[in-house]
Amino acid sequence: MGHYDHVAATRSSEETGPLRRAGRATGRVLRAPFTATARGVRRATHAHGAGESGLGKLIELHAVNGAGDVMITVALASTVFFSVPTDEARGRVALYLAVTMAPFTLLAPVIGPLLDRLPHGRRAAMAGAMFARAVLALTMSGAVATGGLELYPAALGVLVSSKAYGVVRSAVVPRLLPPRFSLVKANSRVTLAGLLATGVAAPIGAGLQSVGSSWPLYGACVIFLGGTVLAFTLPPKVDSAKGERKARLVPPHGEAAPPAPARRGDGRKSGGKGRRNGRSKPPGLRSVGPAVLHGLQANATHRALSGFLIFFLAFLLRENPLAGQSAAVSLGIVGVAAGAGNACGTAVGSWLRARGPEVIIATVLGLALGVAVLAAVFFSTVMVAALGAVAGFTQALSKLSLDAMIQRDVPEEVRTSAFARSETLLQMAWVVGGAIGIALPLNEVLGMSVAAGILALGATASVRGLLGAARRGSPHPRVA
Repeated sequence: MGHYDHVAATRSSEETGPLRRAGRATGRVLRAPFTATARGVRRATHAHGAGESGLGKLIELHAVNGAGDVMITVALASTVFFSVPTDEARGRVALYLAVTMAPFTLLAPVIGPLLDRLPHGRRAAMAGAMFARAVLALTMSGAVATGGLELYPAALGVLVSSKAYGVVRSAVVPRLLPPRFSLVKANSRVTLAGLLATGVAAPIGAGLQSVGSSWPLYGACVIFLGGTVLAFTLPPKVDSAKGERKARLVPPHGEAAPPAPARRGDGRKSGGKGRRNGRSKPPGLRSVGPAVLHGLQANATHRALSGFLIFFLAFLLRENPLAGQSAAVSLGIVGVAAGAGNACGTAVGSWLRARGPEVIIATVLGLALGVAVLAAVFFSTVMVAALGAVAGFTQALSKLSLDAMIQRDVPEEVRTSAFARSETLLQMAWVVGGAIGIALPLNEVLGMSVAAGILALGATASVRGLLGAARRGSPHPRVA
């Protein structure tokens, strides 16, 4: 009997062997596109020493962050904006701004200083920001269908967590630079990865939205949980605070270097400056001249314009679509144009590296102002799309140039803190621009004139100082 069992088992094995091989071959064929894509992404993110330095991991983490954020954006836009008539939508978005943006304006100044106190926990801070959004996305999934008030505190938590992640990420990049790798190039790679991930995840989120209003939030929860794990794979040097001190943003007129610290025990009083009891105050940005602060003013202008255009055009094009187009197509045209412009600006910023950042910032601010004026005078489909594209392009290129200036002019011991504080100020500028956009009447000429006015105000405050700094040259050698 045992002999017959052995023969039967052998025959069965011979019969199932080809089936197993065929199944494995089919599995390899089905997996090949995904594994090939994953290998291609890994090669791109880890190229030129980024893998060895850890920058590649941060690039991948930022891609995950962008994908998760756009999932939540799709869910909220469908609930707060598209699901109700225009008048009611304005009220909902105004409520969204009041419940989320207004408290964030109060919280934003605290984020930078708070994160300054966590130099040894940056990985944990980024993981915490990811995990918080995963939990909040799951919380919002129950309220997103009804649009209840409980949705808005959760949205505020998502916003604060997202901005906290952005601040920490900006502070982390200098720690992960590969050899002979400029900071502007590193930031352009990180930003471009986030943009590409957003472009891939947006249609997926729209597809999940068609299944059910909660499904994009379920997707966001899964993505952010993956990001929580990925944050802890960053190199331990991310948590190093060696050589760092806090930066203090001061008015542009304080361009003179701070007075030399008094000798220990000489008993001189200096009104809070210099040494006291043998300890000196931390250096501020006054020691690097006004160029960085003028660059920050120009970038705040671009962020305010971005917030304004997002909210103003969203309502304007829904109420008055572009000629011959539906509201959805009109919004899509502007959104695609802005995304393409942002990606082009990031790519150009990587190519330009750190050549003449003051001139670049002044030039792109003037370019955006010129297009905004043309859009106000000749409002049309082409001009609105052009303004969206130029706004995306100039914002990306201006921010990368500001990064280059911080890299060049700010001493290493305060550079990460300067990134944290500048990012917080830029987010506050976006909030102000968004508030103007939601409050403004839906008039094409008025809206484009306000956009031009925002840019003109920023140009008046910053361009002269930027060009003057460019003529004088950098007061400090490039240090990274």
